[in-house]
Amino acid sequence: MVMFISTPVWEMWVAGMPTWRYSVQLDPTRTAVASLRDEDMSYKEVVELLDVIRGKKLSEAKKILEDIIAMRRAVPYRRHYGKVGHRRGMGPGRYPVKAAKKVLALLENVENNAEFKGLDVENLWLIHAAAHKGMTIKRFMPRAFGRSTPKVKQLVHVEVAVEERE
Repeated sequence: MVMFISTPVWEMWVAGMPTWRYSVQLDPTRTAVASLRDEDMSYKEVVELLDVIRGKKLSEAKKILEDIIAMRRAVPYRRHYGKVGHRRGMGPGRYPVKAAKKVLALLENVENNAEFKGLDVENLWLIHAAAHKGMTIKRFMPRAFGRSTPKVKQLVHVEVAVEERE
């Protein structure tokens, strides 16, 4: 008996792949977008970090991130500030170096995307920067006397968009 499959194998493969969309619809002629998917970094740190750079010029945002990596500038914590030590002149804040390195690489990526589209790199403004919770990886660490402790890792999706302004 011969069975025919109505859909080709490649269509079933494509249907099983994840499709990523952005949470905002923008004009493709004046904007460029980039995203990080399933990154292993703190969601809370990324949320506070993106609040600092959102709405700034791209070159200024990159300079801010470089200062955070060098620990010359702290990120003020406005939402997730429980048991966070205060910094001079700003209240609760921290130095999220790991998240800043990954977001800086993302900003360089979106700058390259804008340059490829023919946008003026000197006049780019960060109009959209958002973090979304990704998949949770749950594991268990064995302990003494037959017990175990949960070990949970939260993955993060980050998306940014820049716009060319005069």
